[in-house]
Amino acid sequence: METIGFIFGLTGFAFAMIANSRLNKLEDKLKELNVLDKDFKSGERIS
Repeated sequence: METIGFIFGLTGFAFAMIANSRLNKLEDKLKELNVLDKDFKSGERIS
């Protein structure tokens, strides 16, 4: 059972890393097209 959990954990981690890199590429492209401000940080909250 421990092995299955480890495999699912690694798989989830891999998907999270891929999703994060794709979001970073999207953010860079939106900054390049002036949709987002150049100093925009994805961790900020919009209030």
